[in-house]
Amino acid sequence: MSAIRLFLCGDVMTGRGIDQILPSPGQPILHESFVRSALDYVELAERRSGAIARPVPPGYIWGEALSELERHQPDVRIANLETAVTTCDDAWPGKAIHYRMHPANVTCLGAAGVNCAVLANNHVLDWGREGLAQTLASLRAAGIAVAGAGCNAREAALPAVLTAPHGGRVLVFAFAMTSAGTPSNWEATANRSGVALLHDCAASSVERIRDRISVERRSGDVVVVSLHWGPNWGYDVGPERRRFARDLVDQPAWTSYMAIRRITRSPSSCMRASRSSTAAAISSTITKGSAAMKPIDPTLR
Repeated sequence: MSAIRLFLCGDVMTGRGIDQILPSPGQPILHESFVRSALDYVELAERRSGAIARPVPPGYIWGEALSELERHQPDVRIANLETAVTTCDDAWPGKAIHYRMHPANVTCLGAAGVNCAVLANNHVLDWGREGLAQTLASLRAAGIAVAGAGCNAREAALPAVLTAPHGGRVLVFAFAMTSAGTPSNWEATANRSGVALLHDCAASSVERIRDRISVERRSGDVVVVSLHWGPNWGYDVGPERRRFARDLVDQPAWTSYMAIRRITRSPSSCMRASRSSTAAAISSTITKGSAAMKPIDPTLR
């Protein structure tokens, strides 16, 4: 079968100062310990690198990544969006950081051709469940599929279904873990919106993912699984998570492409996957960190 080129991008943060320099900035009010206005981040950036002519065009925030995307020409572009797309002012209580972007600025995702926004992470409910509802509506209105969050547990567990070249499909499943800072009460239930949450790396969690995929997958589909797991600002992937990832990849019921994601500062990745192959990848930061792309380190598989 023909190969599909996938762009896997982790931890896209389009809030704070980024939202403020885009054409439709939202309210700059923050609830952080040291910074109370998102405009302070713009001032810090300008102090370091010079004046920013505002508003910037939507593609500005991607920098050199756009030329890399043009060079690689991925068939499907998937990003973990760690920002609520909302004007809601209901900041989640007790949380140290709250990311949000004005819904009108969702065009910045379109500028990079993002097909799917993964929302199973520790920031999508920063502005409450009303903020999540507006995030879902804003992304869908922009033609961007979502995975990993929804109005209830059933919707949060559904994959994003993307069209691949030659009529195939790419299914994107997404799950968050509390080890990445996702509050346990963000879990979607039968009567409550939220994210698809895994509580551990036990065999039962592997079975849960396998069962969901078995229900949705058709012959010839490429399957992408995004896991938001692990502590911030690190590269170490401990034995438990390595074993969990390997157990997913080795599932006999479906041999498909796997994207295993944690929070790091390593570059984003653009990879090729056969419709009949299995692979594991660590995808990472773009807006919050580097925007370069390089091959996946095989030692992290």
